[in-house]
Amino acid sequence: MKKLITFTFCLFSVMSFSQTDQKLYDIIEAVSAERIKNDVKTLADFGTRHTLSDTVSQTRGIGAARRWIKNEFENISRDCNNCLEVFYQKDLIPKGDNARIVHDVWVVNVVAIQRGTKYPNRFIIMSGDIDSRVSDPTDFTSDSPGANDNASGMAGTIEAARVLSNYQFESSIIYIGLSGEEQGLYGGKGLAKYAQDHNWEIIGILNNDMIGNIKGVDGVIDNRTFRIFSEPVPP
Repeated sequence: MKKLITFTFCLFSVMSFSQTDQKLYDIIEAVSAERIKNDVKTLADFGTRHTLSDTVSQTRGIGAARRWIKNEFENISRDCNNCLEVFYQKDLIPKGDNARIVHDVWVVNVVAIQRGTKYPNRFIIMSGDIDSRVSDPTDFTSDSPGANDNASGMAGTIEAARVLSNYQFESSIIYIGLSGEEQGLYGGKGLAKYAQDHNWEIIGILNNDMIGNIKGVDGVIDNRTFRIFSEPVPP
């Protein structure tokens, strides 16, 4: 929820608060915890979403998971009069590219673009990584439901698309499910290359990773911290 609130402030930053206050409240109220919970369960029920796992099954593996995500984006697009451009962005990674790539694999991202009304080539990205793994990063057959890491983040990204697609913004928004994160950030690298090749102007990225996870491995509970990684402002 905290990330979605921050995200909406970024989108409305060019408008006065008097214009946006009610919209911000409306957006926050539209977020459904029940939908997010159901999406987390759906993603976890694919058994494993390991990047090198099954791509043929309709019920198990990374292939089934990414097809479901794409279908959700397409359903959202239909509900907003085809306001999203939904597609796969993929790269072939050869066996041995690093120790975690034990066979050739297509790393496939699921992309949905909501075009801005004034700056269609200026983007804010909302991302979540799709894949999961067990302790052994080369084990792509064992169950790794990954409800926390990172079905939660992917579900948050899908919910953001559901809510924000009901509004128009000057800049474009990209909602994306990234693959290959656990093998070495391959999905992010592929998207960065795609963005460079298509001359995207990216002004901000919000990456959802284990959202709602307020308890650390040391037992400390922190629900007030929002981690920001950004370049310093020039003097």
